[in-house]
Amino acid sequence: MSWFDGFESRSFEVNGASIHIRFSKIAPGEAQRPALLLLHGFPQSHVMWHRVAQHLSQHYFLVMPDLRGYGDSSKTAGLPDHSNYSKRNMAHDMVAAMDALGIDRFDLCGHDRGARVAHRLALDHTARVKRLCVIDIAPTLDMYEGRSMTQPYMEFARAYYHWFHMLQPAPLPEIMMGANHPETARAYLHAKLGGWGSAGLSYIEPEALAEYERCFCNAEALHSACEDYRASAGIDLEHDRESRRHGLKVACDMLVLWGERGVVRRLFDPLALWEAQCSGEVSGHGLAAGHFIPEEQPKASARALRHFFN
Repeated sequence: MSWFDGFESRSFEVNGASIHIRFSKIAPGEAQRPALLLLHGFPQSHVMWHRVAQHLSQHYFLVMPDLRGYGDSSKTAGLPDHSNYSKRNMAHDMVAAMDALGIDRFDLCGHDRGARVAHRLALDHTARVKRLCVIDIAPTLDMYEGRSMTQPYMEFARAYYHWFHMLQPAPLPEIMMGANHPETARAYLHAKLGGWGSAGLSYIEPEALAEYERCFCNAEALHSACEDYRASAGIDLEHDRESRRHGLKVACDMLVLWGERGVVRRLFDPLALWEAQCSGEVSGHGLAAGHFIPEEQPKASARALRHFFN
C-alpha cells in the first residue's frame, strides 16, 4: 500500500479551531465499517499511524486527526489559563470532528498526548466511546504526583524533563527549543524521536519524518506544544482531581499497552494505575518497543488493537 492509499484528508472548522483529519474512503455501496478514532502524541501528527492503518484499514473506518496545535490543525496562541489546550477542550475538538463525520459511537485509541486526550474524552463523553485503548502512559495526575512508582521520583524528572521544561512561562521554553532557529528545532525533534525509541530514528519512515519536521519546526508549533504541556500541569490536573472527587471513572473496557523498554513501564505500574481509574474490565501487556510503539511495532500494535476492539 502506498502512502495513505485508500484515505482522504479534510479540515473541519469545529470548536473554534481547524482540525485536520485523514479518514477512510468509503466506496459507493460499501457497508460502513466500525469507526476507530486514533489519536497521536508529541512531537508527531496523525501520520504516526500510517503502518498500523495498513493493517486495520480493511476492518475499521479509521479516523486519524491532527490534535489542536499539531500537524496541520490550528496552532493558536494559548490563553492565560491554557484552557484552549486543556485535554477537556481537545477532547471536545475530537467529539465535534466525529459529529462532522456523522459518527455517533466509536472505539478510541490514543498514544502519548493523544492517550491523555482519549482518557478525558472517555470521562466527559461516556456515551460516545465503546472501548478505550491507551498506549504508553499512566494517568497524568498519578505521574505528576509520583503514585505507584518503582524508582525514585528523580528518575522520572530525569527521563521526562521536558514535562517540567515545557510548562515554564512563554516564551523561554519555545526559544530554547528553537522557535527562532529551525535547525535547532529540528535537532530537538530528532533527539525526542530518537531518544525514546528503540533504534534511533531507523523506525520512522522517511515520509513520516519529513512530515514531523514540516509541522513541528516552527514557532507556532513549538508554542502550541508547550501550551499542551502547560495545560497538563495546571488546568488538566484540576479537572482530574475534580473527576476523582466525584468518583468519575472510565466506564468502558480498557486496553493498556506499554513499551517493554519504555520509561512508563520502568518507573510505574501502568496496569494497576489504570485499573484504579476504570470501572470496566482492564487488560494490558507490554510490546517489544520503546515509547513509539505503533511505529516500532506496527504489526503487533495492530494485532493487539484488532483483538481488543473485536
